[in-house]
Amino acid sequence: MTAQPEDLVGSAMASAHASVVIDGLTYTYPAWSDIPEPALRDVDLEIGPGLTVVDGDSGSGKSTLLRVCNGLVPHFHGGTMRGRVAVCGLDVASTPTRRLARSVGFVFQEPEAGFVRGTVAREVAFFPENLGLAREDVRRQVAEALESAGIAALATRRLRTLSGGERQRVALAAALAAAPPVVVMDEPMSQLDRAGAAALTGVVVALAARGTTVVVAEHRLAGTFLGEARRLKLVAGRVTGDPVTGFAPPAPQGAVAHPHPSPLTTPGGPAHAGPEAWSLGGVTVGVGGRALIDGVDLAGAPGEVVIVTGPNGSGKTTLLRTIAGLAPPLSGQVERRPGRAAYLPQEPGLLLHRQSVRGEIEQTLRWSKVDEPADEVLDLLGLRALAERDPRDLSGGQRQRAALAVVLAGRPALALLDEPTRGMDAAARTSLARSLRRLADGGAAVVAATHDATLARELQGRVVHIEDGVLVEDGGR
Repeated sequence: MTAQPEDLVGSAMASAHASVVIDGLTYTYPAWSDIPEPALRDVDLEIGPGLTVVDGDSGSGKSTLLRVCNGLVPHFHGGTMRGRVAVCGLDVASTPTRRLARSVGFVFQEPEAGFVRGTVAREVAFFPENLGLAREDVRRQVAEALESAGIAALATRRLRTLSGGERQRVALAAALAAAPPVVVMDEPMSQLDRAGAAALTGVVVALAARGTTVVVAEHRLAGTFLGEARRLKLVAGRVTGDPVTGFAPPAPQGAVAHPHPSPLTTPGGPAHAGPEAWSLGGVTVGVGGRALIDGVDLAGAPGEVVIVTGPNGSGKTTLLRTIAGLAPPLSGQVERRPGRAAYLPQEPGLLLHRQSVRGEIEQTLRWSKVDEPADEVLDLLGLRALAERDPRDLSGGQRQRAALAVVLAGRPALALLDEPTRGMDAAARTSLARSLRRLADGGAAVVAATHDATLARELQGRVVHIEDGVLVEDGGR
């Protein structure tokens, strides 16, 4: 790593009102990352109190820009950094990340990767305890953070029993527990249901109104987020617009956002008649002996797309795992036709182990014994330009597409997808919908659990909804 350390405290460069000051920043990941082009180019930026929303396509540099704020770039990732960055008056190049962490609360795209404790309350308490706060202060700040994130009722739950959306809220509470002056969130709504997204919006508004500097990168907020939020757009590592002036005033308290389209109402019906591809008869779905959904009678035909919706923690993931045979039902009968069942988990990294995206797809094709060119799969999901890249070096949205390519390669008879648009931009979502429709038109059964109403409409599938432990078809069908 090379950089230009300089103490920026009191520097003329740092605005008196700016929490984050970036001057002439160009950053390139190390050579072994196989990313030859700079991830950020000539960025001049000041971010002050209030809400700033960062938009841009997958791979545009959003996550890299956010990681500059807490020093992971360059301290953890390495690489070459030119220019200067100050956060809360601290020079990022010369300040250890453990010191920057006192000023910057960070919510990652994949929050579960950073968990270190077993239960929700202990995870949220981890950072305040490491700051050496008094036990009573830790207890108070943890309670406030859990309440702010809307998960006070989950305090004693074990992390491994939570849904993806619930884990994202735990990560948010952990970031808030030390009351940092800067809060940075990378795709925080990617797994949240409508209620969870509305609750998160309320937290963001309240933080901004108190004078906290809040920076959010989120595809689902583009063009819809409320009020006076300042918007930045990244294109190929460059910040467009006027990034230096015009701090947004904090949004008013009590404002309500509606970041989601209207409830799902989609036509449905199998593309191919024939015997059931999968079925659940009188099934009780649950985990650890705890029932989540009772009395499930549901089936899908070859060529049919079934879309599962419901609040975070309602049992969508467990339902998909039960259909796949990865989680046994607490009662009832599960049946699947012969053929490969492909499952996309919420954590795409669980599927990616090889040194290139092409290698991942070719391995699936070999296992499936299907004579299909890897380039055809790459093109379907817009991955040709990333074919030789290591999946671990991709952005969150790109890594999600790579995992989808692994799942969809080899023409599975049954494809089960858990929040497949996590971290995806609009173009990638449209490509995914086209790929899934093509798969279904070829006779595969598709089941997708999603909060993404736009994807659901594009798939034109049959919608089922989980509410209060009961599964019903959309429109009462």
